[in-house]
Amino acid sequence: MRASRSLALVTAVATALGASLAGCGGGDSEDKDEPAATKTAGAGRSSGAAASQAPRQTAGAWIPQYVASMGVREKVGQLFVPAFPDAATAKTMIKQYHVGGLIFFPANLRSPRATAELANSLQETSKVPLLLAVDEEQGKVSRASFLTRFPGNMALGATGRPADAQAAARVTGSELRAVGINQNFAPVADVNVNPANPVIGVRSFGADPALVSRMLGAAVAGYQSAGVAATAKHFPGHGDTATDSHTGLPVIRHTRAQWERLDAPPFRAAVSAGADAVMSAHIVVPGLDRSGDPATLSRTVLTGLLRGSLGFRGVIVTDSLQMQGAKVRYSPGVTAVRAVNAGADQLLMPPSLPTAYNAVLAAVRSGQISRKRLDEAVTRILRMKEQRGLFQHADTDAARADASVRTAANRAVARQVAEHSVTLVRNDRGLLPLKGKTVHVTGPRSAALAAALRRQGVQVAATPQAADVAVLTTVDAGAATAARVRALRPKPVVVAALGRPYDLDSAQQASATLATYSSATVSVQALAEVLTGAINPSGKLPVKAGGKPIGHGLSYRPA
Repeated sequence: MRASRSLALVTAVATALGASLAGCGGGDSEDKDEPAATKTAGAGRSSGAAASQAPRQTAGAWIPQYVASMGVREKVGQLFVPAFPDAATAKTMIKQYHVGGLIFFPANLRSPRATAELANSLQETSKVPLLLAVDEEQGKVSRASFLTRFPGNMALGATGRPADAQAAARVTGSELRAVGINQNFAPVADVNVNPANPVIGVRSFGADPALVSRMLGAAVAGYQSAGVAATAKHFPGHGDTATDSHTGLPVIRHTRAQWERLDAPPFRAAVSAGADAVMSAHIVVPGLDRSGDPATLSRTVLTGLLRGSLGFRGVIVTDSLQMQGAKVRYSPGVTAVRAVNAGADQLLMPPSLPTAYNAVLAAVRSGQISRKRLDEAVTRILRMKEQRGLFQHADTDAARADASVRTAANRAVARQVAEHSVTLVRNDRGLLPLKGKTVHVTGPRSAALAAALRRQGVQVAATPQAADVAVLTTVDAGAATAARVRALRPKPVVVAALGRPYDLDSAQQASATLATYSSATVSVQALAEVLTGAINPSGKLPVKAGGKPIGHGLSYRPA
């Protein structure tokens, strides 16, 4: 492990500022690419002597002086978090644009050890520790195939147990940190009140703002306890839209009063929990800002609401600037500049890093972006890095990476979450559990469910005609669910929604219905155990579904 970078930076800053004052020079020349402080900081990562001689300071007290010693090119670079195709390109971005972070995608996440080695090599290239980020929400949005698999947020909401949300986030966070990733663009704070929402759905904890708030606060604590920066998203709330901001610019018609009641509570919880970052949404909310600009580019929303009304003091990061919702009104360079002036500190995935970087740099030099605004953003970013311990140890032990993921203990946590989440919505005439019945299974993941039922001692038939009961699984089938149920009747039909629970709205002719909110292996296994009575179902609906209200859920026997 490298020596403490924060202490080395304190010594470096003192040296640089002393030299600057002696020469009567300014500490923020726009043409200064590598100030003495930064050069010493880079060397100081491996110098224990410099660190040991530095004075003790309150955590983060050195940051303002360090920011004052940075060149404008370095400061602008700290704002950017681009994607990268390979290590060579990433290192060029670090050296040429001084980027403050990078985001990983599956192509960068081949195996635990390879990921850790890549992360270490990138950290070694950078003079300032990097925020190495990922979208690892678990459930529907998962980037690293080698991590312990969890059912996802709506399943966690169905458990009603904040302890499960915290434990799941701690496991995911610890595995991410073990492979060198230190910022997660999770948890999702959106309250999914629109069943037709094409982009959030089961990524949300549910439709009850109070439930979402409880689960979100617990998840933030879980990630941060593992040393990973937590990012609540998507502000001011993406839960009530029928448009995907990846492909268009959604307009949400909530009034300010509706926003305060429905969308704001989870973000208030994120602020109270000390979330490191909040991600903005590429959505238009006329009830909050009549300009027509997406929230990402709205000073009224980011600075007025998030910073002013909610009191958030952490980092604001944009959603990906490659999404259509961020590109429909302005060119990439203009978008980057407007996002910074709106209040964004991190600019995620600009379509062209050179274009966006040069646009922001030019705006700073011309005064369109004030030096004060730039320094505020850089200070917040460095403080987040300090809070997550990156100046102490940004690297990781690559030799231990493989053994740190999918441990028996971590898999046990995932099984527990899945078991707690399965929700029995309807059970006409006590059809379930499937004791002594021959079962036919059809639909997505039917082979896996059939195998799990066999392990529970259930006889599985190849055709519905040979079975006593038909079990139909669905994944976001919607209205098509009704026809599939009719095709299996007159046999009693059990419908299990492995994706959005709204499928159950079209399963009224089924005799029994359940929701797992996930088609992950742990969820399929938990479903089999509930179907057979090996587990007493305890999940409660986190959204309205199957004609039942939020909070509904049946059990076979008292808990």
